[in-house]
Amino acid sequence: MAPEAPGTVVEAASDPSPTGDGATSPPTRPRWPRWSGPVLLLVVVVVALVIGSGVGRGHQTPAQRATAIEAQVRCPSCDDLSVLDSSASTAVTVRHQISHLVDEGVSSADIEHQLVLRYGPTILLRPPTSGLTSLVWIIPVVGGLLAVGSLVVLFWRRSRAMAALRREDPT
Repeated sequence: MAPEAPGTVVEAASDPSPTGDGATSPPTRPRWPRWSGPVLLLVVVVVALVIGSGVGRGHQTPAQRATAIEAQVRCPSCDDLSVLDSSASTAVTVRHQISHLVDEGVSSADIEHQLVLRYGPTILLRPPTSGLTSLVWIIPVVGGLLAVGSLVVLFWRRSRAMAALRREDPT
């Protein structure tokens, strides 16, 4: 029997053919192309990212918007607690301030800007995305890309080595 070309799909035999000794050989299973695994993984990752990003969610109510902002603002008198999680009097004051600004229709970015002007940049629980602190956002992305690239190179070299071994094997 001739070897199949890489990436071809072998169809399962519908009727097993008899062998020389009177027994029948089992049908062969279909083989998937080599690229189907990475493509399936990519599809799963993209779907998970789309779902996690909130695409398709409806418009937020003012209460939901205020809660989202409160979760990202640090309590001025607490250590690493959001104003949403804290019951300190300063946290209650900031929550009322946020609710009032949301009810007035002020944008989330403007609310955060007003809080930064009043309390300083440490009022935000997430680091800013500019200046030297942008490295906090860039380094994990670059590290992840390097890790994925290393895995791709590793698997590519391993597949080439296995193909070379198969060509050298006399059986």
